[in-house]
Amino acid sequence: MIRGLEHLSYEDRLRKLGLFSLEKRRLFMNHPAPANSRYKPTCYEHAANCYTHAFLIVPAIVGSALLHRLSDDRWEKITAWMYGVGLCALFIVSTVFHIVSWKKSHLRTMEHCFHMCDRMMIYVFIAASYAPWLNLRELGPLASHMRWFIWLMAAGGTIYVFLYHEKYKIVELFFYLAMGFSPALVVTSMSNTDGLQEVAWGGLIYCLGVVFFKSDGVIPFAHAIWHIFVATAAAVHYYAIWKYLYRSPADIVRHL
Repeated sequence: MIRGLEHLSYEDRLRKLGLFSLEKRRLFMNHPAPANSRYKPTCYEHAANCYTHAFLIVPAIVGSALLHRLSDDRWEKITAWMYGVGLCALFIVSTVFHIVSWKKSHLRTMEHCFHMCDRMMIYVFIAASYAPWLNLRELGPLASHMRWFIWLMAAGGTIYVFLYHEKYKIVELFFYLAMGFSPALVVTSMSNTDGLQEVAWGGLIYCLGVVFFKSDGVIPFAHAIWHIFVATAAAVHYYAIWKYLYRSPADIVRHL
């Protein structure tokens, strides 16, 4: 049967043998990772994972610098730096990890370290995303404790990654979601609710993206799609911070 296919192209041979769909699948998606192991992306998935966050590094830096420039006092500047560092670090560390995973996968220790840093940055980014709302809005006596507690949660999350990285994936996902929802209970209780609708929409986008975050090996380019959800939600949250916590668009134009 194989000899009778010699005159056919490579793709036609695969179709005749019923292997074309399998070969195509291997180009765009590998099999799901076994328990306690990390998914191994295809070359195309590696590229998509890198580019979907690499292209956001410069906009994140520019956006962070803009918030700092628009700050009226020292506390606003500190908050702008906290948020900006978390935002930029998320995209930078993610990009570096995916480049190392793609091009230097033979350096297992380096790849493992950057993967841990990538996961740790999610906790830091969640805390940084809430910092402007917790720092620049008036909170009640009890709610004000969330300003430092959110960073304590981030520290706990990073320690968990250091100790149990890739061992209990469902537990790790639960920690991400718990940390994302806990400050929301405080933020929604503020007397000034301007911008909270955007915060809610951003949170919903993150939650929808989690479906793809956990679908490596099930949906092609699942992790890159997760990156797009992260970028979209981060943009929505940035817009809300820019519009409601710093200055109005008219003030910005006059300032520039």
